[in-house]
Amino acid sequence: MDSIAWMAWTLPTAIFFVVLACMLGVMTWLAAAYPEAERVGVLRIPTTRGDRLFISLILAAVIHLAWICLVGTDTIATLPIGEDGIEVSGLWLATVISLASAFAIFRTV
Repeated sequence: MDSIAWMAWTLPTAIFFVVLACMLGVMTWLAAAYPEAERVGVLRIPTTRGDRLFISLILAAVIHLAWICLVGTDTIATLPIGEDGIEVSGLWLATVISLASAFAIFRTV
């Protein structure tokens, strides 16, 4: 267990992995229920749902790493929940940007 002690197992990390597992489950169901022909978008190469998911996940990783490098993960707000409140990291803004880019990728690529 000491070999993974450095990993940040936090609520946002757990949410990320749960959402990722749900997305893969939905994508698998969609592939079986509604087979899709390849589509040519702005990249001018044929892509499938899986290709677009992969592109959006890689872009989300790049956005988050760039955000951490350029902006950091400082607290931007504290929600008045509980005794001490819940601190909201600026990294959630990078998550919103990643979701918007994933939406754009699935619509245009």
